[in-house]
Amino acid sequence: MQQLYVFGTGNAQAVNCYNTCFALRADDDYLMVDAGGGNGILRILREMDVPLTSIHHLVVSHAHTDHVLGVIWVMRMIAQAMKKDNYAGTLHVYCHRELAQQLHTLCEITFPTPKLCRLLDDRIVFEIVADGENSTILGHELTFFDLGSVKMKQFGFRIHLREGGTLCFAGDEPLGEKNRRYAEGADWLLHEAFCCYEDREIFRPYEISHSTAKDACALAQSLGVRQLVLWHTEDNDLPHRKARYGAERGGYDGVLIIPDDGEILDLTPAQEPV
Repeated sequence: MQQLYVFGTGNAQAVNCYNTCFALRADDDYLMVDAGGGNGILRILREMDVPLTSIHHLVVSHAHTDHVLGVIWVMRMIAQAMKKDNYAGTLHVYCHRELAQQLHTLCEITFPTPKLCRLLDDRIVFEIVADGENSTILGHELTFFDLGSVKMKQFGFRIHLREGGTLCFAGDEPLGEKNRRYAEGADWLLHEAFCCYEDREIFRPYEISHSTAKDACALAQSLGVRQLVLWHTEDNDLPHRKARYGAERGGYDGVLIIPDDGEILDLTPAQEPV
């Protein structure tokens, strides 16, 4: 069974939930994507029963703090496990070239001993991605694409799941015109929704290259997406987030999912719209 582990669902300013990051499970190994903004990711992995020893592939979309600082913690803990012979194999970190250099520097600054740093480029290997480049990870075929962000270089990807179906991860900005082809007809689209449309004057998403739940639903409908996951949201009213964001589906006739932190989604054929 193909599963998506939702580690966090909040945007950079969220304090009532963790920052958006997730993993795709393949048997007993995981393709992890981003790691949030701190060592809270270690608690989340433990609570969701995802051992660090089962993470050998880590995609880092961009260098914003709410995506990358948790990566340093994951890399550090894996490096320590390697030194104790508690981690088999290599950790592959997929990101663009400039981000690889930044992560390398951060590890050199923050790792507690030179012995851990010596694992960089040896058993912790940076795999450089480029726009339109294809990779095969855990049996899944991925195509990375540059979001064309005006804020910071950022990558998303389209993945052909090995058990069938396609999934598009659009990063944490609205999917632009040049990248629509990666999401057209996708079984799953993972898309940011900074806030509800009715709250746009409060959170001003358009000023910081974000969108609303209403916008994301309209986009998914135009692309023929079967199942839409909304996250990277504000966290002012988590108990009612599912209902409030779901109310903005408009004409979207696919399955709309607004997950909470810690949910595990089965990547199965579409169910009835919610």
